[in-house]
Amino acid sequence: MALLEYRQRSGYLFLAVVVGHILLISARVNSSTGVPVLEAVTFGVFSEIQRTVSTGISAVRNTWNGYIGLQHVKRENDELKQRLAAAEIMLQQQRAAAERSRGLAQLLELREHVGLQTVAAEIIGAAATADFRTLTIDKGTRDGLRPDMAVISPAGIAGRIVVPSARSAKVQLLVDRNAAAGAMIERTRAQGVVVGAGNDRLRLDYVSDVADVVVGDAVVSSGIDGIYPKGFVIGRVESIERSGGAYRRIIVRPAVDFSALEEVLVVVTPTAAHKASDGVSE
Repeated sequence: MALLEYRQRSGYLFLAVVVGHILLISARVNSSTGVPVLEAVTFGVFSEIQRTVSTGISAVRNTWNGYIGLQHVKRENDELKQRLAAAEIMLQQQRAAAERSRGLAQLLELREHVGLQTVAAEIIGAAATADFRTLTIDKGTRDGLRPDMAVISPAGIAGRIVVPSARSAKVQLLVDRNAAAGAMIERTRAQGVVVGAGNDRLRLDYVSDVADVVVGDAVVSSGIDGIYPKGFVIGRVESIERSGGAYRRIIVRPAVDFSALEEVLVVVTPTAAHKASDGVSE
């Protein structure tokens, strides 16, 4: 056993001596370029190691730089999205303000031309069913509002005050099935009564079968109801049907788009019919 270990150690020593001689010879022998072989081999080995390490480091660096760059781009995209959203919100606010200014300008123009004392009010609520159509406005008895005062818009008649409170009031729209107003055909002065017919339409009743009425005729208030001032637009004749009696069935498309109302005027000046009735009662 000891002899085997001795031989192995001798072999290792012999191998080390051989390798040492080879290294000494390589250190003395020059390559074709004049550089010692040992130095050339050593440089080649270490240069490949350096190349591999450098490539790895570059790959890691590029990956990290790419990640940082993506994070920067993402941050910029997020900032741009926030700016775009803020700009869109501002644009919507400006558009809404412009539309409101336009509506208020139309309301002011109407007030200047009607020659009546009015109170401007804003719509703050609405209730709609198949038969009942009402709005709530932000003016009430504190502002001089009373039941049966007419409510108008730049497009035409909207309705009347039915339930006022101190700071608000309920408005019955003209298309409500329980609403009615004295009306007449503007062109021929043929008179009747408009009532709510559902589906945002009005029906013009009690117009004689022989009266001159055609589709497209303008329908205006007659003022005989004591609520609505005379001559205000109600709508236009949409269809005419013969009912077989003394009157015809006339459907009127309202001039007011009730779903788009935002501001209205309440007429606080008594109508001529109202003044007359007050004089009689006195």
